[in-house]
Amino acid sequence: MRLLTGGPAPVLLAVAHGSRSAAAGAANHALLDRVRALRPELDVRCCFLDLARPALPEALAALDGRPAVLVPLLLGGGYHLRVDLPQALAAAGLAHLPLARALGPHPLLAAALADRLAAAGRPAGAGPVVLAAAGSSDPAANADTARTAELLAHHLADGGPVVPAYLSAARPTPREAVAALHAAGHRRVAVATHLLAPGFFADRAAATPARWTGAPLGSHSFLARLVAHRYDEARAGTLVGAAG
Repeated sequence: MRLLTGGPAPVLLAVAHGSRSAAAGAANHALLDRVRALRPELDVRCCFLDLARPALPEALAALDGRPAVLVPLLLGGGYHLRVDLPQALAAAGLAHLPLARALGPHPLLAAALADRLAAAGRPAGAGPVVLAAAGSSDPAANADTARTAELLAHHLADGGPVVPAYLSAARPTPREAVAALHAAGHRRVAVATHLLAPGFFADRAAATPARWTGAPLGSHSFLARLVAHRYDEARAGTLVGAAG
């Protein structure tokens, strides 16, 4: 979906979680470089919720009155999307700015996860997959992970289950999920890393006895397409609301 209207398009302001890891920041910027390549007409900017700069309030102030669409670089819903981002917009006097949905669940995300598994060496039909997500105390966020597991199983289409697992705040952990599958007689188990960037959680996802572990999603081309799609989706909703 490409929106053709008069005047410059709103800024695509991507909001990442933030990390002290330079590699995590580099992954976010590499992803947005791919978005710019896909959509050169857009002013694509990046900011962070925590631990990195520019912080979201700084980025909102730097808009200097320009229209924008906030696109969370988050793989599922939860507290940040329901509370933190709307509060930040309200505090900046910009509650009218459209806020896109989280990147997942979405078939493009499932396709990117499957591609990372294939790149790690997992052959088609190899057996069960554990989907290793960050985890949350918010049931809605974990429900999004479970839905992504269903979409990944559908995309793989090889009959093996995809088991959601959580690196914090919920159970089972990826290590527990892999161990349970081994105990059930599955020797060839893979872990799909449901994370955007390398770092502490990605290291934990890789520290299981699974035979294959997919890399974090990083700047996968499907993910770049998904960022652009969420921008268009949120912008279209705003235009429809204004027309109505």
